Amino acid sequence: MRSSHLITRNSGVAVWRQIADQIRGDISAGKMASGVRMPPEVELATRFSVNRHTIRSAIAALTKEGVLRAEQGRGTFVANAKKLTYRIGERTRFSEILSTQVRETKGVLLGSSLEEPTAEVASALGMHSGMVIRIDTMHTADNNPISCATSWFDAARVPNIIEDYRATGSVTAAFKRAGIDDYLRQSTIIGARHADAEDLRHLKLSPGAIVIVATAVNVDMDGRPVEYATTHFSADRMEIAIGRQSSL
Repeated sequence: MRSSHLITRNSGVAVWRQIADQIRGDISAGKMASGVRMPPEVELATRFSVNRHTIRSAIAALTKEGVLRAEQGRGTFVANAKKLTYRIGERTRFSEILSTQVRETKGVLLGSSLEEPTAEVASALGMHSGMVIRIDTMHTADNNPISCATSWFDAARVPNIIEDYRATGSVTAAFKRAGIDDYLRQSTIIGARHADAEDLRHLKLSPGAIVIVATAVNVDMDGRPVEYATTHFSADRMEIAIGRQSSL
């Protein structure tokens, strides 16, 4: 592995974070494959012109984020050189999208509430009155956290969404219990930002990590909004693809 970028001091970004980002970039670019052993700390310290403590901080962050793994007595290895692909299309279903990429996916309910909708939520759901149910969830792939989401629903239409999601771990399955057998993705807006405290905690990220933010509206087969959601993906573990997968 050879870094193609220089460390910029006094830039506002910690040196260890710059090093971690460059190592991650080399892994994503295919310069280091899964299972490859990382060079010794002293070699990395020389390469980046920093002390070993700074290298340890960068390695520790990448290990916490699941990019590297430490093996007692053997060293540190590249744990996952390939990102998962989350393809957004007309029918966007978390477990189906990742079913060919991982062994197991799981949805976990983190919290829920019945609340007055903000103007943004009410507009997205096409509501003029009434309450909304908010659920906060986390998704894992092979036991690794990869996304957190907040979803809002018209409480009058899916009054049992909290219990149904807790029982099934799936919005799709919860919808079916409410009589919504199918739904479509009407719109998705994608952005990115630094992870906040909740992202760091639930996705097991280190300060300075980037999350991809997808804000979406799902509608039933009559075009009526059924869900407004904002999902945060770990940018180190996921990439977003738009449209159908090519058969070529």
